Parts: sequence; C-alpha cells; structure tokens
Amino acid sequence: MAIKKVWLDESENDCISCGVCEITCPEVFEVPDRMIVKQVANFDAYEAAIRDAVESCPSEVIKFE
Repeated sequence: MAIKKVWLDESENDCISCGVCEITCPEVFEVPDRMIVKQVANFDAYEAAIRDAVESCPSEVIKFE
C-alpha cells in the first residue's frame, strides 16, 4: 500500500531528536531541533526507508498512512 502521509505524533512530545530517522531516510526526515518531515512529492519512492525509520524510532513517534 502506498504511503500518502508521514508525520510526527506530537501528542506526547516524546521526540528525543536522536536523528535515526534522518540517517535512515534523509530524503524525507530532517532533525534540526526536532524531527520534521520534508515535503516530498512522492513518498512511494522512499517507502522502504520510511518504514525502516518508523521501526527504528526509539520514541515511536513517527506515524504514516
């Protein structure tokens, strides 16, 4: 299934800015102070890396649909 949206779940403010997501998929994630999702045109091109970043996040705050 194609990924249409990726975001940081800020409900608990748990992002620890470790940078794992940016290392795993720098095309989609950036961590200046806290993780942000870059506005890319096609998440499908990075689907595997996005899923890896989500699974690798120690705070489990990256969500996608």
